[in-house]
Amino acid sequence: MPANILLVEDEPAIQELIAVNLTRAGHHVLRVSDAETAQRVVKDALPDLILLDWMLPGMSGVEFARKLRGDDRTRAIPIIMLTARGEEQDKVTGLETGADDYVTKPFSPRELVARIKAVLRRRSPQVTEDPVESGGLKLDPTTHRVSAEGLVLALGPTEFRLLHFLMTHPERVHSRTQLLDQVWGDHVFVEERTVDVHIRRLRSALEASGHDRMIQTVRGSGYRFSLQVDAAN
Repeated sequence: MPANILLVEDEPAIQELIAVNLTRAGHHVLRVSDAETAQRVVKDALPDLILLDWMLPGMSGVEFARKLRGDDRTRAIPIIMLTARGEEQDKVTGLETGADDYVTKPFSPRELVARIKAVLRRRSPQVTEDPVESGGLKLDPTTHRVSAEGLVLALGPTEFRLLHFLMTHPERVHSRTQLLDQVWGDHVFVEERTVDVHIRRLRSALEASGHDRMIQTVRGSGYRFSLQVDAAN
C-alpha cells in the first residue's frame, strides 16, 4: 500500500535518487531541504514516515527528530535517519533520538525501500499491503476484501480503513480524535461523532460472522479491537 513519505535531504542528487526510486515503488514523496520546512509540512499533515538526513542546514536532523519525539502529535511517526556518519557511536546517537532505523550513505535504493517496508510493518502496519488475520477475520489490503467464516463481508471504504487500523493495532484503546487522525487523516475537519456512525456501520457489516463483538467500546476513552470479548459490549 502506498505510503506518504516526507524526505528531508539537502543534497539535490541524493534527494532526486531517493524520490525517483520511492515513487517507482509506489510511494508518494514530498521533498524538502531543511528541518524548518519539514516542521511546517508536518504541522499541516502527518506523513506515514520521515526519511531524515542527519546533516542539514540550520536545525540538524537529530535535533528535529528529538522535537518530533517530544510532541504527542508527532511522537509515533516512523523515522529513518540518513547519514554518511557510519561510526557505531553515531548510530547509537541516532537511534537514541528515537529513530526507528539508520541507513549509512552510500546505500542501494533497493535496500532503502526494503528498510522502509520493514519499519512501516513494525510501526504503521496499516500502510502496508500485508494481509491481516485475527480470530478468523481476514482483511486483505491488496484485494480490498474482508472475509470470515466462509463469508465475504461488504464494507464501505471508510469502514475498511477503520477495521484495518484497528486490526493492526489490537488491544489498544483509541480515542475518537486518534481514529480521526489515523483513518480520516490529520487536519481533516470531521466531527468526532462521525467515528461513532462508522463504528456502528462496521459492527453491522461484521454481525453476519459474529465478529462485531470484537469492536469494543471503552467508556470515556474510545474503541479497541480485541479477541477477548467484553461482556459490556
